[in-house]
Amino acid sequence: MSETCLVTGGAGFIGCALSSALADTFDRVVAVDNMHPQIHSSADRPAALDERVELVVADVTSAADWDRVLADVRPTTIVHLAAETGTGQSLTQASRHALVNVVGTTEMLDALVRHEALPDRIVLTSSRAVYGEGAWVDAGGATVYPGQRTREQLDRGEWDFPGLTATPFRSNAVEPRPTSVYGSTKLAQEHVLVAWCLAMKVTPVLFRLQNVYGPGQSLINPYTGIVPFFARLAKEGKSIPVYEDGDIVRDFVFIDDVARAIVAGTLATTPSATPYDVGSGEATTIARLAEIVAGLYGAPAPHVTGQFRDGDVRHASCVIDETTAALGWTPEVMVEEGVARLCAWIDAEKG
Repeated sequence: MSETCLVTGGAGFIGCALSSALADTFDRVVAVDNMHPQIHSSADRPAALDERVELVVADVTSAADWDRVLADVRPTTIVHLAAETGTGQSLTQASRHALVNVVGTTEMLDALVRHEALPDRIVLTSSRAVYGEGAWVDAGGATVYPGQRTREQLDRGEWDFPGLTATPFRSNAVEPRPTSVYGSTKLAQEHVLVAWCLAMKVTPVLFRLQNVYGPGQSLINPYTGIVPFFARLAKEGKSIPVYEDGDIVRDFVFIDDVARAIVAGTLATTPSATPYDVGSGEATTIARLAEIVAGLYGAPAPHVTGQFRDGDVRHASCVIDETTAALGWTPEVMVEEGVARLCAWIDAEKG
């Protein structure tokens, strides 16, 4: 039987990184992408998209576009990457995020039913943003969900929750409680997809990705990519500004490692019923990230500004034990090597 993989958002950062491995795995791979100018500097086919992948320019929020796609494509696997991803942008463009992330998903599901084209499985890339601040622990060892930091708290420079210690995310133990519009739309997307898949006897496979970075990411999107921003300042010989007190924690996971995990998810014989956490397993402060980038360019030491961004969480890292065990996958590129590789690519792109 011929195996066809349809990839929404397939001409984007992750889609291009996946494209060669998917083309090696499936008989036919079709990428659907609207080539949004916030991500793509031109509407031309990305050079990084494997030549064996068919590219269809279409919008996941358009029923007519889905009718056009499914008139020709009968997917056995769908990798659903298409999404709006800007945490800060989602505060002022909430409808756009809900339209793409939630309605775009429901339009896809309705079209699959309409065309009697149910796949065997749908792989969704969700986000660590669904956790919000996640679970913290008090002095007595009890788990606490402190929720979103208030504007008054941030104005006081009170970055952490007094008396509490942050813990890493783990999908089978930490409740998702998003603190951003973006995270809320991604959690809704998860819920919609799982409910539909279980009713339709389609296998859902969910990935909650940490901060994905690496060569190939958009250098024109102002809402994603802290490393390119830091690199630009460092190349200009400027000191990198670091928000809050510098101790914001993130898990930066390299694009090649993410691509391998997702491909493994398309092939897993018995996928987990809970989302796979995908990160490097290495918690890195933003201050440390800035130091790495500054060191690569011989720039002045970074400086702490005390500024903050509404909707940001304080600590975001994850435990990847279950993911590595279930998928036979292990991240290979840690943050120092990955940042060096990304900066070398940026230098080559920008000159």
